[in-house]
Amino acid sequence: MTFNTLYEIVKHSVAKFADRIAFSMIGGEDVSYKEVGERVEKVQDMLLNAGINAGDKVVILSSNMPNWGVAYFAVTSAGMIAVPILPDFTGAELDLIIEHSEAKAILVSDKLYTKLSKSTVEKMNIVIRTKGLNIISQRVEERGVAKVPQPEDLAVIIYTSGTTSKPKGVMLSHYNIAAQTTIIPPLFDYNQEDVLLSILPLAHTYECTLGMIYPFSRGAHVHYLDRPPTASALMPALVAVRPTVIASVPLIMEKIYRGKVLPTFQKRAITRKLYSWDWSRKLLHKVAGKQLKNLFGGRMRLFAIGGAKFDPDAERFLLEGGFPYGIGYGLTETAPLVAGAVGNMVRVGSTGPSLPAVQIRLDNVNPETQQGEIVVKTPCCMQGYYKNEAATADAFTEDGWFRTGDLGYIAEDGWIFIKGRLKNMIVGPSGENIYPEDIEEVLNSNRFVAESVVTEEDGKLIALVHFDTTALEEAYDEFKHRMSVSAEQAQLKMEEIKREVLEYVNSKVNRFSRITKVVDNEGEFEKTPTKKIRRYNLLKGKKDNATTEDSSQK
Repeated sequence: MTFNTLYEIVKHSVAKFADRIAFSMIGGEDVSYKEVGERVEKVQDMLLNAGINAGDKVVILSSNMPNWGVAYFAVTSAGMIAVPILPDFTGAELDLIIEHSEAKAILVSDKLYTKLSKSTVEKMNIVIRTKGLNIISQRVEERGVAKVPQPEDLAVIIYTSGTTSKPKGVMLSHYNIAAQTTIIPPLFDYNQEDVLLSILPLAHTYECTLGMIYPFSRGAHVHYLDRPPTASALMPALVAVRPTVIASVPLIMEKIYRGKVLPTFQKRAITRKLYSWDWSRKLLHKVAGKQLKNLFGGRMRLFAIGGAKFDPDAERFLLEGGFPYGIGYGLTETAPLVAGAVGNMVRVGSTGPSLPAVQIRLDNVNPETQQGEIVVKTPCCMQGYYKNEAATADAFTEDGWFRTGDLGYIAEDGWIFIKGRLKNMIVGPSGENIYPEDIEEVLNSNRFVAESVVTEEDGKLIALVHFDTTALEEAYDEFKHRMSVSAEQAQLKMEEIKREVLEYVNSKVNRFSRITKVVDNEGEFEKTPTKKIRRYNLLKGKKDNATTEDSSQK
């Protein structure tokens, strides 16, 4: 069935799947499709009684729960405009975003309510608690007017939490979002028997579309965690839910591969040797892949990965291990999916081909590398950035195609390969295009490296590294067994490890991509809700604790 508005999706699914469970809280309530419809009407009545009209903005600031979807559908299907906000914004950022959005109402969860300033709350016509759908405060008591939204009407404003810039309000129409339910099925075909485990913030368009709107349109059942998806929270959830579908970001599977799978093959000399040969590595991956599928409950048919570039070693493990994964590519501005691959379609390093009704091309192609900026034309593309005409104009080509800001190339058969972000690309001393993401892939494959960021400093490349504490401890323990260790000797050991990392990466990259310093970044890097490193606040003040420069770069 084709949908043109979120209103149509709600009406269709509430009627067709009335007695089925739509949303569940792990260890908590189950909410049927019929109950979702009843709660939607309740929230709409509360908003209307506080003077909220069609076209007014309503903030949704909440942790994942069944009533998150209720709030979203209530606002949008009444012709109001939803403003979902990511939970990780600071209180000051929340105040600025809410003021910028001109919101008149807020639906908020208990913990996030404490992040709101008193002045922001006092400006609202009404503030509603998402968990119990009860009123926290109400300033206006008059009846507003709702309307049945049209496809071209603005449905949501999503403030991005980007890696390279401050948040911008992405404006998506009803049709932009509803069209995803037509575009996605040829790639990820959900059905009434699917059971989803939602582990990403619903305020991000990736999870909102793949983890709520699309499954709701297909009669599927979604389970929500009441806490971040750490190992201690995720493992019991997998046992309880036994999901058939999970939408995730690369980091989660990369951590499983590096922290659980790879160490198993590196412990003994014989397994290390077997892992170095293609035929035996594939056999080892097949065994480990079967174990991983069982760990995820044994019913997994789709582990959808998107939101960031996927480590090729981790992806190779999934492919050779027979784990049922898919790759999706898109942006908030495209609601989100524009390309993807599943099953026999997947190729390591590729996002797959464009989806139906989506066109993709390259602009400003480098004739030597055949790489250029990826630009797209899709019915799901945003209307623009809210109250930011300049940024909107910059986002589109003269012929109306959206500039993704991603650099890559397209194979002859249409498969897309992304190299990195245009804003991240570094131009070398002889004009070479250097992609930090490629160097970071090599860095992250080193046993001592948990994650990294490559940047430029005084015309040279440096690596900011968050070291793997487990690997460091193992190396340090081995070191201690061999000699009496002083603090000075321990520091020398750390410098030795940094030098090993430096030599490792420089032996595997081309000459102009070699790094000159390894800088110890204490603690994990700050990340967006989809687990991408926020790069823009890491590029200064990282000159301490660096290794000696690589002699090859002097």
